[in-house]
Amino acid sequence: MATPKLRKGYLLLDPEKVRGKEEIASTIKGAFRYGKLIAIEKMPKPDLIIIGSVGVDLEGNRLGKGGGYGDKEISELKNRFGKIPVLTVVHDLQVVEKVPTEPHDKKVDIIVTPTRVLRVSNRNLT
Repeated sequence: MATPKLRKGYLLLDPEKVRGKEEIASTIKGAFRYGKLIAIEKMPKPDLIIIGSVGVDLEGNRLGKGGGYGDKEISELKNRFGKIPVLTVVHDLQVVEKVPTEPHDKKVDIIVTPTRVLRVSNRNLT
């Protein structure tokens, strides 16, 4: 997982070490407690990138909290490993008609809400 604002890079959490402690390990403090810092060069290829979003549209355009850290995470991982699907989890109200975009913005491939799973059409996991 990415550290806040990517200040320290990434953390690797071993599922065996956090078993039974998932609620704590899923917090920032808990992730630092149970995870270990890892250089992207030593990171195993992720099967899926899960990214937070403030809003997302049906074309896969997403709006983050600002700063471009989500876009940077996606770019770094895809540059290192190639195609990886990108998923965001939002409330149904956060799926909007149109999200404003800039050239550096990265799209998501899958949108999960409490009531549906949406696969963005014409996405080739790039």
